Amino acid sequence: MRSALAGSVIAVAVLSAAPIPAAAQVFTPPRTPDGKPNLQGIWQALNTAAWDIQDHQAQLGVPAGQGVVEGNEIPYQPAASAKKRENFANRLTADPETKGFLPGVPRIMYMPFPFQIFQTPNYVTIAYEYAHAIRVIYTNGTKHPAGPINWYLGDSRGRWEGDTLVVDVVHFTDETWFDRAGNFHSDGLHLVERYTLIGPDHINYEVTIEDPKVFTRPWKMSFPLYRRKEPNVRLLEYEPGFLREEEEQRGK
Repeated sequence: MRSALAGSVIAVAVLSAAPIPAAAQVFTPPRTPDGKPNLQGIWQALNTAAWDIQDHQAQLGVPAGQGVVEGNEIPYQPAASAKKRENFANRLTADPETKGFLPGVPRIMYMPFPFQIFQTPNYVTIAYEYAHAIRVIYTNGTKHPAGPINWYLGDSRGRWEGDTLVVDVVHFTDETWFDRAGNFHSDGLHLVERYTLIGPDHINYEVTIEDPKVFTRPWKMSFPLYRRKEPNVRLLEYEPGFLREEEEQRGK
């Protein structure tokens, strides 16, 4: 009896000393002076979605990768599916990003370049290393301007739902792709982004895509964003338009 009791006590002690599962831990985000989760810092996606947002094998110059599309399926309309295949066949020259254009949203969120988030009570600004692009997300309750307007990064209006920043984005050009694999959209693209700080160094990014000209239904992408932690980390320069012109001049 004494041996059984001792064994039970030891078992309870071991279980008590075991770490609490991560799912049971509650993260309390740091907050800005106005009480919102503090998303500020330099962040970067660590995936291969810029090459292909779906599962893909390695090719020369393209690392293998697991997709960021939920369910790994993009619900193209039949004609749009044919267009996607055509884009893929011509991807090395047809991708607008190869011409030095901005990659658009959401692609700029998973390009292999960092970006920096700044917050005020009235807006959130994202400064990208890629082409020094600047994106302003208004959180002051203002509405989208009347359209149609064709902008590479669209028009962003945000609101807070609890600790999640929800961003509605419209007014796009059709001159951007989702990736180098030819996944595309029209100027009717509508995005709803969700930014949730899930730890001191991780943001969960989720985006719902709607485009009735191209897709049969809405679909989602999601992936983590990682805080850059290197000492003195900062945004550097990557100007694709200038670099392209410089390369063309050298070829003459």
